[in-house]
Amino acid sequence: MDIAQLAGRVVAGDRRALARAITLIESTRPEHRARATALLAEAQAQGREALRIGLSGTPGVGKSTFIEHFGLMLIERGLRVAVLAVDPSSARTGGAILGDKTRMGLLARAPEAFIRPSPSSTHLGGVARRTREAVTLCEAAGFDIVLIETVGVGQSETVVAEMSDVFVLLMAPAGGDELQGVKRGIMEVADLIVVNKADGALRTTATRTCADYAGALRLLRRRPQDPEGYPRAMTVSALEGTGLPEVWDAMSALVDWRREAGHFAATRAAQARYWFAAELREAALARLATPPARAAASAMADRVAAGEIPSAQAVAEMLARFLPEAAPPRGGAESLDLPDSSA
Repeated sequence: MDIAQLAGRVVAGDRRALARAITLIESTRPEHRARATALLAEAQAQGREALRIGLSGTPGVGKSTFIEHFGLMLIERGLRVAVLAVDPSSARTGGAILGDKTRMGLLARAPEAFIRPSPSSTHLGGVARRTREAVTLCEAAGFDIVLIETVGVGQSETVVAEMSDVFVLLMAPAGGDELQGVKRGIMEVADLIVVNKADGALRTTATRTCADYAGALRLLRRRPQDPEGYPRAMTVSALEGTGLPEVWDAMSALVDWRREAGHFAATRAAQARYWFAAELREAALARLATPPARAAASAMADRVAAGEIPSAQAVAEMLARFLPEAAPPRGGAESLDLPDSSA
């Protein structure tokens, strides 16, 4: 199938074609990357836009259960939902179970839904390297909501905030106190902190945990892109479905305010700059991963280990040989003029 035909089927909402397209963009083969770039250009030209919701939380907090019931609720409201789930890869074999689709049996059977599990591979930050490109394909396929479920690795998992319009942090009852809530990292980039499993014997504990986080959020400096009352803490029971409409209302109110205030478009522009810089760094590293470069790097590493040459000088020589246009001038310490990844 040529790229134009594949893109046409994706735009028409063919879920099998969408799965095939995501497989293509996840491939690391050079000839596939060229086709993937052309496919993404076709998809982006459609100009379609979905609400991107990032969802993170510690393992066992109930992310899959939350996504399934939340997605079914959105479908009942006439929305099409795509779920991009990232599973951790084995440090030994590199493989991943990719079992999220099995956990969301009801949502997976809904014709208005699309679920795609992907391995994290060696990419850090809780998402896969090509997750953002998969979001673009889901938007081109006409989905209204794209839910991005992260691995759930901990407090440093903030990359998903760079590809989502709303970032939800799912917490378990008794997950921490106010001191835990004011820690920097994932807490300070969350738009909503949702305490799950607020049912049965854990209902009281969940309410107390939510109050702790709400108190902690009042101690944090309010961000320019947040209206009064955000970020906020809420309780839900994904199992019983209670609290889910309130979470959706809170998301919708936040997005509406950001659109009216101009923060929505500005944030997406900043995210585009972030991912351009990230892709540029990845491309530079790929240039250093060719067989000649790897052989030269191994020989240079031996010289560094033997104390024959400082590591900084070794790096400069490698850049001058394999990336001469990016190497700093001799006698100078100027760096690449790349966009600020924190923009």
